[in-house]
Amino acid sequence: MPAIILTTINARYIHASLGLRWLHANLGELRPQACIQEYTLTDQVTDMAERILASSPRVVGIGVYIWNAAQVRQLVGVLKRVAPETVVVLGGPEVSHLPLRVDLREADYLIQGEGEMAFAALCRAIMASQPPCERIIKAEPMAVDTLASAYPFYTEEDLAHRLIYVEASRGCPFHCEFCLSSIDPRVRPFAIDWFLNEMETLWQRGARTFKFVDRTFNANPATAIRILDFFLAKTPPFHVHFEVIPDHFPQAVKERLARFPAETLQLEVGIQTLDPRIAANISRRLDIDRIRENLAFLERETTAHLHVDLIVGLPGESMDQFGRNLNTLMSLTRGEIQIGILKKLSGTAINRHDQVYGMVYSPDPPYEILKNDLISFSQMQAMKRLARFWDLVHNSGNFRRTAPLIWDDDVFAGFAAFSQWLYQQTLATWQIGLPRLSELLFDYLVQEKGLKKSAVADSLAADILVIKGRVLPKRVQEHVTQMPEERCSLGESLTKRQKRHQQQ
Repeated sequence: MPAIILTTINARYIHASLGLRWLHANLGELRPQACIQEYTLTDQVTDMAERILASSPRVVGIGVYIWNAAQVRQLVGVLKRVAPETVVVLGGPEVSHLPLRVDLREADYLIQGEGEMAFAALCRAIMASQPPCERIIKAEPMAVDTLASAYPFYTEEDLAHRLIYVEASRGCPFHCEFCLSSIDPRVRPFAIDWFLNEMETLWQRGARTFKFVDRTFNANPATAIRILDFFLAKTPPFHVHFEVIPDHFPQAVKERLARFPAETLQLEVGIQTLDPRIAANISRRLDIDRIRENLAFLERETTAHLHVDLIVGLPGESMDQFGRNLNTLMSLTRGEIQIGILKKLSGTAINRHDQVYGMVYSPDPPYEILKNDLISFSQMQAMKRLARFWDLVHNSGNFRRTAPLIWDDDVFAGFAAFSQWLYQQTLATWQIGLPRLSELLFDYLVQEKGLKKSAVADSLAADILVIKGRVLPKRVQEHVTQMPEERCSLGESLTKRQKRHQQQ
């Protein structure tokens, strides 16, 4: 029976925690006494506690993140009430930086920082009945070449059904003020030969979906090239996901990106803003000309699926400026554009703008901005709804033909008007199913935009019926004059895009 339970609450089943596997790997002689249990946000807290306590563990280590902090607080409360003798140790980003904004006082210990060695040392002390007096344990950044490998601790089920998170380096060379990665500016790469050997072992075990957590995969071109070559030598199907900076693609990297077969490569491209003044305000490097050039290359010369980020609420950036950014990106990429809402994470430098720009944030996770001096609370609420509806309509890939009918020359203004109308009809941003959303799109385009019923119905049919088994709402179906063609190939492509979208 395990004496040490390592656990966390993932956003979805498909997300496997790399952090827990690093902790497990580096427990040394205590490793045989430990096991990993992972849960999701849909699990009941009492059910989690029951399973955790089934083996009467001495120590429970829990990873705390922005998406699970509230549930972890509840879980700790249950654990300490039912089994007060169990030592609860918390780690992860949500407890590593001050101020601590979720009440986690019932936990016995907090480890702040990279906890592999600190957690192992704490467990040894507890097992020896010599627990430390200090409740908060500071852990310094690790020398990564001293770590035992986490990758053997992915199970066969993980390899078959879940995203395999990997990291070729820790730290980030940039200083974006909204990002926790900027706190550690010293990039610490794992030895590339060792790393690629680990990837080869995962591949031989059956792993085919690799998601790199490196914040700037292409910051070191030499390392990026070695990793790209590794995957280019493999035979599809496989899928690899990198986070990249948009203004740093040397020719040797470009040449390799262009060689990836379709459906094998996804690039998350951090833009955040296209306004040089705003970028400078948050200490973000921005080379507009290079960004345009590289996005054009990625669109024209590669089959990579692009996921491009913009942030609402940055200090000094108005809604109109954000709208211009969105319009510009829509002219540069056919990929997903993720509209994020600025968050105030503990430990980041974004708080230095609070007074100057009137920045007001929610006190609860995910600590999103509520208003600032340029965007009122009601306007920010409207932007949050717009981001959600944009996800449903544009990013989902469900309405590739129909979505452009919503706007004319101004994407932002057109979609903002649709978003406002849609919310008036539904008073909701969640649980709007595809049939209902199709009906609403039909009504808006016919009633508000004045388009012909047959033209809108044909467009929706081409979008919805491209996947076998779907049906059009009756009200739309009766106006269809032309059934879609090429159902098989288009449906396969769309299904893969939707699967990627659900994983993010």
